[in-house]
Parts: sequence; structure tokens; C-alpha cells
Amino acid sequence: MRARSLAGSARRAWLAARQTIHARGGVLPVARAVLAIVRRQGLGGVRGLFQRAVNADDYPAWRLKFDTIDGPRREALRGKLAALTRRPRISIVVPVFNPPASDFRAMLDSVCAQLYPEWELCLCDDASTQAHVGEILAEYARRDARIKTVRRETNGHICAASNDALALATGEFIALLDHDDVLPEQALLIVAQYLERHPTAQLLYSDEDKLTPQGERVEPYFKPDWDPLLMLGQNVFSHLGVLARDLVLAVGGFRVGFEGSQDLDLVLRCAEKVAREDIVHIPHVLYHWRIGAQSTSREVAAKPYVREAAVRAVTEHLARTGRAARVEPLRETSSMLRVVFDVPAPAPLVSILVPTRDKPELLAQCIHSVMRHTSYENFEILIVDNGSTDPRALELLASLRATDRIRVIRDDSPFNYSALNNRAAALARGSVLCLLNNDIEVRDPAWLSILVGYALQPESGAAGAALWYGSERLQHGGIALAGEAVAGHLHHMIGREEAGYFGRALLAQQVAAVTGACLVVRKSLYEQVGGLDEQHLGVAYNDVDLCLKLNAAGYCNLYVPYANLYHHESASRGSDMSGERAARLAREAAWMRQRWGERLFRDPSHNPNLEIEGGRFFSLASSPRIGQFD
Repeated sequence: MRARSLAGSARRAWLAARQTIHARGGVLPVARAVLAIVRRQGLGGVRGLFQRAVNADDYPAWRLKFDTIDGPRREALRGKLAALTRRPRISIVVPVFNPPASDFRAMLDSVCAQLYPEWELCLCDDASTQAHVGEILAEYARRDARIKTVRRETNGHICAASNDALALATGEFIALLDHDDVLPEQALLIVAQYLERHPTAQLLYSDEDKLTPQGERVEPYFKPDWDPLLMLGQNVFSHLGVLARDLVLAVGGFRVGFEGSQDLDLVLRCAEKVAREDIVHIPHVLYHWRIGAQSTSREVAAKPYVREAAVRAVTEHLARTGRAARVEPLRETSSMLRVVFDVPAPAPLVSILVPTRDKPELLAQCIHSVMRHTSYENFEILIVDNGSTDPRALELLASLRATDRIRVIRDDSPFNYSALNNRAAALARGSVLCLLNNDIEVRDPAWLSILVGYALQPESGAAGAALWYGSERLQHGGIALAGEAVAGHLHHMIGREEAGYFGRALLAQQVAAVTGACLVVRKSLYEQVGGLDEQHLGVAYNDVDLCLKLNAAGYCNLYVPYANLYHHESASRGSDMSGERAARLAREAAWMRQRWGERLFRDPSHNPNLEIEGGRFFSLASSPRIGQFD
């Protein structure tokens, strides 16, 4: 038994290591990351590097249970096909250039095996130099009249070839497919189901995974619902991406000069023309992206021309939509981007609200770090002293009261975080509020400028920063809803060198909520939704409740990891998990469940195939919150 256990542990360790190597683009990047983590965190920190790979052993079992088609399931899908009242033709657009024969045939076979019959396959051979390409194309075109081909006389690269394939399309919708990737047999049927449910949909995209050279499906990416902010940093639309053909033609198809980021550029131009509700996420894996020595799924993303095209695509999109921002590559080895919105001139006054009681060392560190290290100039600080008695604290508060830009308000009522902030907000002179805990430390001068730039976007509700423990592990990376557990922090305790779930710890994105330890919001919105709930949520969950109210009013809450602060969490108050504090926390959690009900189980920013129990937000859900193939 012990030998079997050791063998199982070794296999799990090997699978985790292999997953991590795939995810990071090879052995060398992983080795560099390991060395950096060892230098900063010691050997214990290496464990976090493999966090995303924990499910390497679980994904095959999860697929077998939730994502595998057997005979009865196939018959059920055919029943769904028969029930469709709308059957739009879907034109699959494929640019082709010298794919390996076996991979090319696998792609073609996967299309021919689709359960949904209303498709056509539009392929453009971009002057391939290998004879097997033309031979295979001719063979399959003879076999199925739905397969259309055209050959370019000269190589025009992916944009020109994609446009030539697009010219063959007659379908109401087009789907984008690479010449060596694979669609599962249910892919187009599920797309058709979603088109029937969403009759005005113009853009649809699915979850995806990757296909190893050995044919193993690995690295499932279970994506959020449409997030235009995340799309600026990462192309979550591809794959599988499906677009209304008339819309694609109206925006001019693929733009030559954006090779490598042509899909990102196309989707951004299309998204500008449609309502948000007409962009639909399909939370099922409908695309298998091939990885391997001859695949483009790894090496292309790291090439400079891809990053340069992505920067131009996003920069032009922001200009077309009237937003001024700085766009730059996030890292040299990926195509992910960092977007920082400009603050308008003149910069609005920001009122920084800091409740406190005693603990003069913490307060001094917080206020002095804000004053010394914040490059944003137009701010005031309102300190709400909730009954300090420590002589050193009183002396500090007296000195701060005499400081320019600082006001100190005395409030001796029993501690109620919501009431203290609401009182300060009512007295604030700024049009922007920044809720800030007294155990926050500022080291990043740009933090407030970055958060204000995001908070002032028209669709923005609350904006929150990345908060780090002194150990350089993440305390706050945005908040996800967690059903009965109400809510929890994303990417909690990952290290500085880690990218999180498919890079999302590094990227600005919409989230259900952000922590009130550092929360920036327009004062008008704060007042519109009634501020923090001081009656029912005096200590816990008031920030989550505020963010849910903002979302219900039509605004999006944003996690912005380009602003980084240090959080010496609860140092001023201690733990919430003992005695009366535990009872109070339970009461406030019960109130949240009563107030928000099923909303706590429906987080558009968190895929229903991912876990919400126990804080394991990026583990595979043991009970997905969506029906199989629904």
C-alpha cells in the first residue's frame, strides 16, 4: 500500500510539474521562476508555483463525469438538435499554411463529425509549399460539398488568408478555427442552442482546453462572462469564437498588419458595434487548442510582432471609444497587456477615509506612507478616530490634525466600520472617495492615480488594488461570490512571481467585489446606493454588499493589480474568529444570504465549472453550477 501511495504521489507531482511547464512555455521559464521564488521566499514558496496544476490529476476524471459524450448523452444531444427551431448556418473560417498532415486531418475530421449539420468549412490555402496540403484539401472537398477551398498564389500571411476564407462564407455566423486545432463533436450544436436562447446574440465565445502531442486534453480555461476590461489585457474570446458574418463584414474583416493579434483586433472592433447583452459566453469547452513543437499556441504569443500588434489593436480601440490610456506589454514573454487610464485634468479631489482606534504605529505608518509616497496630488485625508485612549495615539492624532490636507473626526460610538465610513463620506469634499484601512502601507507612488483612472470610467463602480502581506504573498486579488460562504478572496496567498489562473492575477478585470481595505469609488455612486450598510453589516461583508449594490445599479467592480499596496490585515482589531466576533460574523453572513440569496451562487466573473466552496476558486467544481451540455 505504501509503495502504491508513493507511486501515486510521484505521478501527481509529475503531472503537476508537466502542467506547469506547459503553462509557462517550457522548462527554462519555469526554472527562472523557481529560482526567483527561492531567492525571495525560500523553498516553501515553490509550492505555490504549481497551484494551477493541482487539477492535472482531476481533469480526466472531471471530463469523464461532466464533459464526455457516450451513447445516451449523444442521443440526448440529438434530441436537442431536433428541438431547435432556428438552425443558422455556421461558416468555419480556416487559414491554412503547411500544417502537419496528421494534425490537419484531425481538424478536418472534427468538423465533419459535428452533430450539428448546418455548417460549411471555408479554407484558404495560403500558398503552402508542402504537397500534402493541397492533396488533403482536394480529398476532403470531394468527400463533403460543405467544404469549400481556395488557394492563394502568393503567401499573404494569416490576415489575408483569413479574409480570402471569409469571402467563401455564406453562413449567418462565422467560427474561427486554426488549421491544427480540434472541435469536439458537440461544439456547433451547443453554439446553435445558445443562439436560440439569445436570438439577438452577435458574438459568442466558449471555454477551451489544450491538446498535447499525445492527444491528452490539459489546461482547461474556464472563462468569465464577457469582460471588456479583461479583454484589453488578454484575448479571452478566442477560442471558440463565433461572430455574426454581417457584423464582421461591416467592420472590414481582418486587418492586414495585425498578424498574430488579428482575432483580438477583429473582436474589439465588432464589440464596439453591439450591446453588451449581445456578447454571449458559453461555459463549455468547445475548442481543443493544440500544443506541441509545430503548434502556434505557445511560441507565437511570445513574439515581438504579436505584442506590438496587440498594443496597437487595444490602443486604437480605446481611441475609437473615447478613452485615453497608456497601453504596454505586461511581460516580455507573453502577449498580455497592461492598460492604465489617464486621470482627467484637472484631477478630481479624492477624499481618503481612514477609520482608526489607538494603534499609533499602524496609523502613523499608513498616513505617513500616503503623504510621502503618493504621486497623485489632489487629495485630502479624513481620519475617523473611533474612541482612541492610548496617549501616544492621541498625541499622533493631534499632530495630524495640524497637518495640511488632514482632518480628524472624533466618534466615540461602538465600533461600526460602515457607520464610520458613511459619516466620513458625508463630510468628504472630494468627488471621489477612497476607503482605506489604517493598516495599509503605501510603497507604490502611482497607486491612487491608477485606481482613480479606473474608477472614473463611465461603467465603473468600485475599484480595488492588489494588497500584499509583508511576506510578499497576495492578500486581496479581487473577491468572488461563494454561495453559502458568501464571498472569498481570489488568488489568496500566491507569491509575487506567480501569474495566477491563466494570468488573471496580473490583469485588471471585473470582479464581484473588492475589499473595503482599499476601495475607490465616485462619491455620487456611493451615495446613490446608500453607502455601507451600517444597520446590518457593521463590520463584515459591507464591502461585498456595497459592490453588489453598485452592480445591481448597472456598474462594474474592478480589480486593478497595477496598483499595489501592503496590508497588515486586522492588525488594528485582531481576528474575527473568536467569541462574540465569531457570532457577529455569523449574523452578518446570514444577513448577506438573506439579502442576496441566489445571487451569491451566480457570479458572472467566475465560471460555473470552477469551485466556490472552501476558497478553492480555481479548482474544478465538484458540482458544476450548469447542466451538462446546457
